Amino acid sequence: MTPTVLGLLTGLVLGVAAAFGGFTAFIVVAVLGALGLLAGRAIEGKLDLSQLLGRDRR
Repeated sequence: MTPTVLGLLTGLVLGVAAAFGGFTAFIVVAVLGALGLLAGRAIEGKLDLSQLLGRDRR
């Protein structure tokens, strides 16, 4: 299992555990899933955060 998939699943599980019910729970799960996906892609090296962090890789 790649870090991207692991991060996505972790975010989704935490979202489901944190919020049960309704549209609000759906939004919380979607946001945490997206954050998990981004974290997994950053760990995997497929997401370049240098522009967001203000660092230059010259």
